[in-house]
Amino acid sequence: MSVTYLRWGTDELSLLLSYAPAGPVRLLAAGSPDELPDPAREPELCARLAHRALPLVEIQLAGSGRIGTSGKRHVDGAAARALRYAGHEEDRKRMGDEDLRTLRVRMADESTGLRVTVSCGIREGLPVLSTEAHVENDGEGPLTLEYVSSFALSNLARHLAEDRRWEDGLSLWLAANPWSGEFRWSRATLAERGMYDVGMVPFGQTGSKNRVAVTSTGSWSSSEYLPMGCLEETATGRALLWQIEHNGSWHAEVADRFGDVYIALSGPTDREHQWRRRLAPGESFRTVPVAVAFVEEGGFEAAITEMTRHRRATRRPHPDLKGLPVVFNDFMNSLMGEPSTEALLPLVDAAAAAGAEYFCIDAGWFDDEPPGVVGPGGVPGWWDAPGEWEESARRFPGGLKEVLGHIRGAGMVPGLWLEPEVVGVRGPVAAALPDEAFFRRDGVRLTEWGRHQLDLRHPAARAHLDAVVDRLVREYEVGYLKLDYNIDIGPGTDGPVTGTGDGPGEGLLGHNRAYLDWLDGVLDRHPGLVLESCAAGGSRTDHATLSRLPIHSVTDQQDFRLLPAIAAAAPTAVTPEQGAIWAYPLAEHTEAELGMVLVSAMLGRVHLSGRPDQLTPGQAVVVRRAVETYKTYRHLLPNARPHWPLGLPGWRDGWLALALSTDDGTTLLALWRRDGAPESVTLPLPWVTATDEAPRVLFTAGPRPTCAWDGQGRVLGARLPAERSAVLLAFGEKLG
Repeated sequence: MSVTYLRWGTDELSLLLSYAPAGPVRLLAAGSPDELPDPAREPELCARLAHRALPLVEIQLAGSGRIGTSGKRHVDGAAARALRYAGHEEDRKRMGDEDLRTLRVRMADESTGLRVTVSCGIREGLPVLSTEAHVENDGEGPLTLEYVSSFALSNLARHLAEDRRWEDGLSLWLAANPWSGEFRWSRATLAERGMYDVGMVPFGQTGSKNRVAVTSTGSWSSSEYLPMGCLEETATGRALLWQIEHNGSWHAEVADRFGDVYIALSGPTDREHQWRRRLAPGESFRTVPVAVAFVEEGGFEAAITEMTRHRRATRRPHPDLKGLPVVFNDFMNSLMGEPSTEALLPLVDAAAAAGAEYFCIDAGWFDDEPPGVVGPGGVPGWWDAPGEWEESARRFPGGLKEVLGHIRGAGMVPGLWLEPEVVGVRGPVAAALPDEAFFRRDGVRLTEWGRHQLDLRHPAARAHLDAVVDRLVREYEVGYLKLDYNIDIGPGTDGPVTGTGDGPGEGLLGHNRAYLDWLDGVLDRHPGLVLESCAAGGSRTDHATLSRLPIHSVTDQQDFRLLPAIAAAAPTAVTPEQGAIWAYPLAEHTEAELGMVLVSAMLGRVHLSGRPDQLTPGQAVVVRRAVETYKTYRHLLPNARPHWPLGLPGWRDGWLALALSTDDGTTLLALWRRDGAPESVTLPLPWVTATDEAPRVLFTAGPRPTCAWDGQGRVLGARLPAERSAVLLAFGEKLG
């Protein structure tokens, strides 16, 4: 059988594909060009890889099922096997300072009319592959999609030594992402995660039929796990790290097949998410995008560095990403959703004195109900009231503009909190908009914790939100909107139009995309407006959202002793210049505790809160000193690379460390000592330029820390005398 090979890519990352008249296009391997086999010199190796390789896209149609195996895995679909090569195109486009190379591979099944185009993109100098698939029905009858992969790749164990089993030689990194405990990464071998070579391939079977599956169902894209993962060779540090760039339901699976290991990534599926898409003749569907970073060494941390570069290269430009202004928000350990003129005015003055540049009035500014009143939603106060977004006369007897004017007069830009996608059950908007503008199942409007969910595919829903945002910007002259989202509406909706044959998961996917389009529209109309991403803390930490919004609230954690474990791990998923970390100083804090409170925010975006209006003069000086220090180096964050010299932070670790390094040789290092930890710690810093000069203390509070620097070994010894304390150190001469 004649086999054609296609090699495509850049100097940093290349793909090897194959196709034949009797089979689908297959992706044999991906990685550094010098690691890919040469079909001319290594035909037997390429034949083995082709046998194990998955089709370039995995598709399952209603009525077609799988071939050669069964079970829960999303591979070996008959529809994917039936696709044949129909052509490909390559192009090259200048994107800013980089060249973007794109490969489009076209495939077709003439018997059904199914046509698929897989798009692969690589930026010059960046070993990250971006992929998605476009599916069309060119036939005469309808086709119902049940699964379409965004990325599928096998042969992931091909570099292991012959005496090394994949179940022990490959480790899988996954990140549990609980509310207020975000970014809980863990590494375990495939065997430790339940995947074994069961020895059935010699008996004609494809493998174990098992898988390691991670999935998210609903409108919170990261409420249980981050839409990320990393497969790493334990011995060499070769790694593949992925992120699914979607703000709704998604699925990832890692499993064995023909003695090797594969990964398959997608958006919503029929099995996991009640998703189906019925394509009438002439209709099409596009998968969610996926990005995959490949590194030859350095493991997880090196792969995160490349994914961080990808995130920066693929997001929407915004002036906030360069200025990194300090934001004060009145919610966390502060007013907690009960703002008023009386409560806000002293906070505004204290925030300005601390050095804040923006002041955001958080939840409750729109609700006239006094505290303690329980509405139909079963919750007190403003919770089940949002939707109209009109100011409360009870809370602001002189008008909200009085407070906003005071904010501007103090030298800060005013902002407001919104939860745009929800409408409270007792608000007038719930009755004013048509049922079709909300999520529904079987014709019944959905209710979750006192709220209805807008469906932004409906023109009335979008027009309502556009009018709200435009009015707030025009009438109140706000420069900042915090966009929160505090419910997960479940697998989806029947949609504005019922009877389409699509599953509810398709309704959610349509809304997810309409929400992103709405964000783009808001920023197109108001390019200087800062929009903050928030969803019950970090429950919507995904690149689809973060590629559009310049600042992201990573957590709702209120305990300053627990917050460092979140802050130190946040750069795995959020670039430092986007990751907003709470700093909530309170009068009850000791000086050392104030240091811990503030350092937690100082390698990200400083989100001041707490009660600075109630601090002693000495405490206020500490807060002001931290903010002033932050402003001397924040310009470095947009190009900084994260490092974890003590490893990724465990939830109960006594010592935690996060470092950021830049191309000019600067390293910023945050250290936290928590309860029960010894006074001293030793950290390897191998990337720091060999020097005899010890790091400088940029900021600390409480008992003075001491450091011993071994420039030859590039090892730092640090001592923090007090528990619940922290320090920010700097190597390099470029600050100030």
